[in-house]
Amino acid sequence: MNFSDKVVLVTGSSSGIGAATALAFAREGAKVVIVGRSHEKLEKVAAKFAGLHTPLTISADVSDDHQATSLIQKTIDHFGKLDVLVNNAGISRPATVLQGNLLAAYDEVLATNLRAAIHLTTLATPHLIKTNGNIINIASVVGVIPPSDLSFLASSVSKAGLIHFTKCAALEQAPHGVRVNVISPGPVRTEILDAIGTSATWEDFQKLTALNRVSEPDELADLILFLASDKAKSITGCNYVIDNGMLLK
Repeated sequence: MNFSDKVVLVTGSSSGIGAATALAFAREGAKVVIVGRSHEKLEKVAAKFAGLHTPLTISADVSDDHQATSLIQKTIDHFGKLDVLVNNAGISRPATVLQGNLLAAYDEVLATNLRAAIHLTTLATPHLIKTNGNIINIASVVGVIPPSDLSFLASSVSKAGLIHFTKCAALEQAPHGVRVNVISPGPVRTEILDAIGTSATWEDFQKLTALNRVSEPDELADLILFLASDKAKSITGCNYVIDNGMLLK
């Protein structure tokens, strides 16, 4: 797949799936915008672009409307266009109905996982229409079925909303030549377990899959690049599950 002369914006690209995706696009010739909250982590990712197009690095919290608007404008100002938007930024905060703390977690999680994706899609669409571009949203299998650990209820709801938003956005934007798809990963080996402070291990998640394995970020990047490429020109409004058979269990 060749993304030469393509401009790709990847949110949540300071680590994990986002970082792997940004690098994969760059290796295929794309000009990439990497976005994350941590400037230090973004700089470490940017250092891996040696020999590739230097990425535009933007420290931003996508849940903040002003910062979201600014990062789209900075992309256009710097590169002059936008071809692919990857809404990958996401957080998780444990909370349940019975614990009585769900609403606070819901507001924080939905602001990043769903509202920000809707906002960035709205901001990016006029530019994507000009380039016949496309959008890839990153959801989760817990947007399809309830999580085994219900303390991640807020995240589950946000991902379910993102899947449905993708279908609606795809239908609206199809007449304008813009494709919109969503990917729902199962367990992927990233920094997420440390970030949320859970006692669960990757071995625990591995046992939940039919193939008895956990995906690596590069596997997600491969699928993202396929859906963003002309090889997927007939695909829109689809939810691609990549879960090592987790939904089969």
